[in-house]
Amino acid sequence: MTDQQLAIQAIGEAQLILEEYLQPRPQDNERILDKLIEVLERPDVMAAVSRLQQRSCFELRK
Repeated sequence: MTDQQLAIQAIGEAQLILEEYLQPRPQDNERILDKLIEVLERPDVMAAVSRLQQRSCFELRK
């Protein structure tokens, strides 16, 4: 999976978690936050985003 695919997949998962948070029913907000952190702080996602940011900065300097 490419860095872009990993980042897009994580964003999609995060959006689903946020949709759950926005539902008008009682919920465990701490659990929802934990799920969001779990998705966004996965080592593969963090590494992919870091590489994408480095490439973006490099391309801006050209």
